[in-house]
Amino acid sequence: MLIDIIKRRCSVRSFAVKEISPDIINVILEAGRLSPSGGNEQAWKFGVITDKSLIEQMADSAYKQNWIKTSPLLIVLCTTIVEDERGGREIQKRRFPQYSEEITNMDPYLYAALNSEEHQTKIPGTHMVLQAMEYGIYSTWISYFNVDKVAKLLDLPKLCIPSEIIAFGYPETEPFPKVKKGKEEVVFYNKYKK
Repeated sequence: MLIDIIKRRCSVRSFAVKEISPDIINVILEAGRLSPSGGNEQAWKFGVITDKSLIEQMADSAYKQNWIKTSPLLIVLCTTIVEDERGGREIQKRRFPQYSEEITNMDPYLYAALNSEEHQTKIPGTHMVLQAMEYGIYSTWISYFNVDKVAKLLDLPKLCIPSEIIAFGYPETEPFPKVKKGKEEVVFYNKYKK
């Protein structure tokens, strides 16, 4: 059952020296490709990084998180920004009407950078992470990286922004999931109560 995979999932920062087969990578990517997105925009690209030299450069761009270098596979979740002409800012203006003017006047690249999560790259990323778990492949999300350096390394166009990186691999040692908060700590019904 899916809930059993979710219970086993945990971040791993030390991977075994073992490649992930192209067939498995394709299944992982397919799980991401089939993900839902707002308005079915599918406003994403998935960068598949297996070149060891490039992985090392990516680790350096992630503020020298050297554990990343042990990963045989990085998937960079990139947001392709919906152009203003297609209503790209309208969602946020309606969500935050008190900031409508500021959103309208914001520099297009700054707006795109700050809004890169709106197109839900975390949904396909989560699907990929869970699919990988079926093969005994663990992962860790990487949010702490220099966006411009990663974009340059990957030759991304200006409005294709790297939102997240996921490092995948077989764990070097047996992973142990962390204890999660109980349901009573994170769930409320109908209205929030202090």
